[in-house]
Amino acid sequence: MAVAVESDPTGAHAPRVVAKGRGAVAEQILRIAFDQGVKVRSDADLAEILAAVEVDSEIPLQALAAVAEILSYVYRAQGRMPPEPARHRSEIRP
Repeated sequence: MAVAVESDPTGAHAPRVVAKGRGAVAEQILRIAFDQGVKVRSDADLAEILAAVEVDSEIPLQALAAVAEILSYVYRAQGRMPPEPARHRSEIRP
């Protein structure tokens, strides 16, 4: 099982599933990730949760903490800072 997740560069939306599959499809997802230099993490439990998410759908609330941890690892490994989360209008101070 392989699941590809993409974060919103603006931080306005939750990360979303962009590809998923088993067997040959999973191998292709991993091959593309490695060829593109995308960091890959093995987590069978999280992959099973994310496999239930439709492609192009946002990550469900129960998986957000785990995905946030992975994305934080990826950003640090790439020497980048994660985007600031979008703030609700009432939280923005002049």
